[in-house]
Amino acid sequence: MGHGDRVVLCDTNFPADSVARQTVLGRLLRIDAASCPRVARAILSVMPLDSFVEDAAARMEVVGKPAEIPPVQKEVQQEIDRAEGKSWPLVPIERMASTSMPRRPIA
Repeated sequence: MGHGDRVVLCDTNFPADSVARQTVLGRLLRIDAASCPRVARAILSVMPLDSFVEDAAARMEVVGKPAEIPPVQKEVQQEIDRAEGKSWPLVPIERMASTSMPRRPIA
């Protein structure tokens, strides 16, 4: 992985399988036994966020409540801030844009 490549952490409502088929890897990597914050912590322990882009970490907005941040996103935010040693706010992305945004991820 390099600058500009993306990893998507998502729940079962995200069209992960169809997006994964369009990636370099070409298949979905599932991590069913761990929470999203725990997975974020593990990934960030070996791969820092890309400081060359503004949207290195993003979150899907809640439909009709774009400023609302669900508990799981708050927990992921804490893991990001802990790993980076500073506040690194998740960039909000509108729901429909969030499903088309990661069409280039590596995994």
